[in-house]
Amino acid sequence: SSGINAEYGDICQRLFHRVTSCAMSSSPEVIKKQRFKRPGRLYVKAVFTGYRRGLRNQHEDTALLRIDGVVERKDTDFYLGKRCAYVYHAEKKKKFPRRAKPTKVRVIWGKIMRPHGNSGVVRASFKRNLPASAMAHRVRVMLYPSRV
Repeated sequence: SSGINAEYGDICQRLFHRVTSCAMSSSPEVIKKQRFKRPGRLYVKAVFTGYRRGLRNQHEDTALLRIDGVVERKDTDFYLGKRCAYVYHAEKKKKFPRRAKPTKVRVIWGKIMRPHGNSGVVRASFKRNLPASAMAHRVRVMLYPSRV
C-alpha cells in the first residue's frame, strides 16, 4: 500500500515538473492558439422576390427586394440610393485584375431606386438584370453612399 502511494506520488511529481517546465520555457513547440474573430457584417440582408410586373407583363430590368426589418413605406427612405450586390458562385474560376488568384465568386451590382407599394419592398436596378435563378436568394444592401 505504501509502495503504491510512493509510486503514485513520484509519477505526479514528474508530470507536474514536465508541465511547469513546458509552460516556463519559451520553446517554439508551445504556441497558444489564437481565435480569429470575423469582422462584423457591413451590409443589410435583403431577398430578391421577383421582377416589377403588372398583370400580363413583367419588367426584368427592375428587381423587387424585401429588406430585413423594413415593413413600411416610410422605412424605405433610408435605403434609397444605396448600392446593392448579388453575390453568387460561378462554375469556372476567373481571373480578375485586382485579385491575386482566380475565384468562382462573382457579383452583380445595383442601386435601390424607389419604394414599391406600402409594405417596405423596394425597386432596384442592376447593371445586368438579375437571373431568375436568383429569386428568393440573398442580396446585400450596402450602407453607402450615405445621405445623412
